[in-house]
Amino acid sequence: MQVIRSLRELRATLDARSAAAFVPTMGNLHEGHLSLVHEAVQRRAAPDSPVVASIFVNRLQFLPHEDFDRYPRTLARDVELLASAGCDLVFAPDERELYPEPQVYKVQPPAALADILEGEFRPGFFTGVCTVVLKLFHCVQPAVAVFGKKDYQQLQVIEAMTRQFALPIQIVGHDTVRAGDGLALSSRNGYLSAEERSEAVALQQVLHRLADAARDPGRSLAQREAQAAADLRQRGWAPDYLTLRRRSDLLAPTDNERCGSAPLVVLGAARLGSTRLIDNLEL
Repeated sequence: MQVIRSLRELRATLDARSAAAFVPTMGNLHEGHLSLVHEAVQRRAAPDSPVVASIFVNRLQFLPHEDFDRYPRTLARDVELLASAGCDLVFAPDERELYPEPQVYKVQPPAALADILEGEFRPGFFTGVCTVVLKLFHCVQPAVAVFGKKDYQQLQVIEAMTRQFALPIQIVGHDTVRAGDGLALSSRNGYLSAEERSEAVALQQVLHRLADAARDPGRSLAQREAQAAADLRQRGWAPDYLTLRRRSDLLAPTDNERCGSAPLVVLGAARLGSTRLIDNLEL
């Protein structure tokens, strides 16, 4: 497996090869990331098409008070894991390589999709995500790109961006990988203390209860969501949102949609101690 740090070398290496299957990451990898690589191996256009992963901690998607500086950089370990998962090439640029000058041209996703949920609590987050993903797409020129469904809203934003820019890239959403107790795997789980790690599964449990109750017309959706947030607060969490939305556009469903068979999703974000966790469940 090759590890490439420069854009020039990346383009020279990929130029003579079939279109890649691509997995963009910020490193500090876990089994969830590796499952995306396994999916990319299955999705590549031909047996000789390369599977490419990127490792880049993108400053543009972090707010000033967030964990950019302390986000774990574990390149040597990540490279070993990617090699074992079937990755052919790792693109691991430093910040000066990917942003050789201030990135003043940015991708601004539509507010209706990007300023709700995660975007409400992390303003500018999806601008940073779209900008770096579009730039990486231009660097790698993949035919397929694989993203995890744990970042449900992010996947929708990237799908919409790819469609609107008519990029010849198939976006694949891969199911969330979970620990044995149901906690969604996340690089930020490593911030949790042992006690917090035991408690962290409560987020998924509360989302399950919200999902089970959501289609019952007996109480309003707002009451159901408020109860879910109260349940977490009683356990010492600080919820940002626990909500039921349509899968298609992440807007609130009508009562007919909620109580019928419309495809819906429950999504949650909450802080446990100093660690912010997100999760979702499709209905």
